Amino acid sequence: MRELSLHILDIAQNSIAASASIIEIYIDENSIQDRLTIRIADNGRGIPQHQLAQVMDPFFTSRKTRGVGLGLALFAQAAKGAEGELLIDSNVGTGTTVTATFRYSHIDRAPLGDLAGTLLGVIMLNPEVEVVYQHTCLERTLCIDTREIKSELGSIAINHPAVMNWLEGFVREGIDDLYGGE
Repeated sequence: MRELSLHILDIAQNSIAASASIIEIYIDENSIQDRLTIRIADNGRGIPQHQLAQVMDPFFTSRKTRGVGLGLALFAQAAKGAEGELLIDSNVGTGTTVTATFRYSHIDRAPLGDLAGTLLGVIMLNPEVEVVYQHTCLERTLCIDTREIKSELGSIAINHPAVMNWLEGFVREGIDDLYGGE
């Protein structure tokens, strides 16, 4: 995958497949410490301890629809290729946290990509799942919590076209503001 946002989407889809009702996506861009951290946490079924060692194997998957599970292996490879690492913490019944770190300035670090598109896709296609997105770039932070948005919307669905149109503008503008309106 050429963009880190696609890895985030893959992990979010894994969370949804694991019956998560909440997905938290945290991105911390710290150019001063030369570190990029991406953490995706969920409250899904979790991964049994005996399977945790296998989840990085591209030929292991718990899915019944296909015999390979490349997502985590590719994400780990992307992190390692940029002097980082991928860690997985999971407990059955409480959920899973995937944390990837990268040397921020590494020439082989993939770009973040279309984070807004990824976030909007997860929200639009899974309106029953709560999504928390927190993105920090040095001193600036963008926070989005679908629980707060749904509370304001009342009976209007979060994936209503008008809401999604507004949300897209809000997210894209918020991400632009993180970088000083670049």
